[in-house]
Amino acid sequence: MDARPPRADRLADRRTAVAVGTLVELPPRVANEALAAACDLMLAIDSGGVIRDIRLGADDLAGLGIETWLGRPFGETVGAESRGKAEELLAGTSDPGRWRQVNHPIAGGEVPIRYLMLDGTGDERLAIGRDMRAAAALQQRLLRAQQAMERDSLRLRQLEARYRLLFESASEAILVVDTASRRITDANPAARRLAGGGGLDGQPFVTIVHADDRDAATALLGAVAAAEQRHPGRIRLADGEAALMSATLFRQDRAAQLLVRLRPLAAEIEGPRDRPLSEVLERMPDAFVLTDRDLAVLACNAAFLDLVAEARDADVTGAPLPRWLGRPGIDVGLLEAQLREHGAVSNFSTIVRPRHGADLDVEVSAVKSADADGIRHGFTIRPVQPLAARGAGIAQPRSVEQLTELVGRVSLKEIVRESTDLIERLCIEAALAYTDDNRASAAEILGLSRQSLYSKLHRHGLGNLGDGE
Repeated sequence: MDARPPRADRLADRRTAVAVGTLVELPPRVANEALAAACDLMLAIDSGGVIRDIRLGADDLAGLGIETWLGRPFGETVGAESRGKAEELLAGTSDPGRWRQVNHPIAGGEVPIRYLMLDGTGDERLAIGRDMRAAAALQQRLLRAQQAMERDSLRLRQLEARYRLLFESASEAILVVDTASRRITDANPAARRLAGGGGLDGQPFVTIVHADDRDAATALLGAVAAAEQRHPGRIRLADGEAALMSATLFRQDRAAQLLVRLRPLAAEIEGPRDRPLSEVLERMPDAFVLTDRDLAVLACNAAFLDLVAEARDADVTGAPLPRWLGRPGIDVGLLEAQLREHGAVSNFSTIVRPRHGADLDVEVSAVKSADADGIRHGFTIRPVQPLAARGAGIAQPRSVEQLTELVGRVSLKEIVRESTDLIERLCIEAALAYTDDNRASAAEILGLSRQSLYSKLHRHGLGNLGDGE
């Protein structure tokens, strides 16, 4: 029988023999240069562990003071935590062919080097080293990245816990609605209570809306998804209760979501004991408006809708009150300052700018209140008319005494305007009396033209003016 090894083993043995033979045949000088070029550092160590020769194969190690190791024991060149590994390398107790990493202290830090110990001629040993600073830097970067990821993960978990706590404990009904399907993906306990305690996850949003208002609610969601901004709208829930609906667009998992908030109007302007009060406010002839701290309208009565020429509550709910009240950039700022300083304002003269028609002179009384839900402002708005247009209400004043009697009944601005007319009329009457009703001389005394005098006579109803005059 053929006792020779298989053909593959014979080929492997031949390649090994050729390689070993080639290295053995190299001259010692060439072999040393080849080893020095193949590694970053090569140390020749005698039997006593003293470094007898140093060869650098990498320029990165030059200038680190490694040449000072010459003539020193190898164990003294390593750090205290690496001396055990250095002793194992020198004693040859480590596994043959195993690389061991030690750290060499240098000025400003340490140099990590992995060594492989080879037996040389006689008692000398050859330590072949590889610079591990690049690998150590990568490990440090990986460690820092891992620590940063752990910190971010912890921060995200804390944020999610706070969000969930706020979401679950909020007294306001909050729902998360998918923009594409209009289905509810999440709802807080307040929303579930508002819907009768039933399950809402996966249900269409319009199931909690009254059948007559579903189109309006769907349109509001579509407007928010398209424009990202929309004033709250007034809708009725499935049980018929009126509520303010607002929505905010956000993105999650590469999909658009809507955060929908529902606030029952009964909770905004009335409690169970305040229903008679709300009915009175609704029927009172003066306009009444309730706003939040930013002067956005929360509720109003029918008189306010008539005053600003709007048709529905939804047209004004959520809109800023300065859209209709006050001269732009003037009155509302003064009104807010008075409310912040005193908490209440009485008979503040300003104007209302209706949607259609001319501006109206009004008087505003306002009060600020604060509760658990935040700051609220209540406004009553009463239209005023010039004195001449009030007819039997207040007669046109004829003397200073009559003017002073108007204090407290009309605004100072109207009193000043009427005072000017009174003084002008008294001066014209005095000039006519002085000139014995000679209007040309009266005009000269007053410094007016005859045409201007006739115009003022006609306006004040003085004298008997003919058609020619």
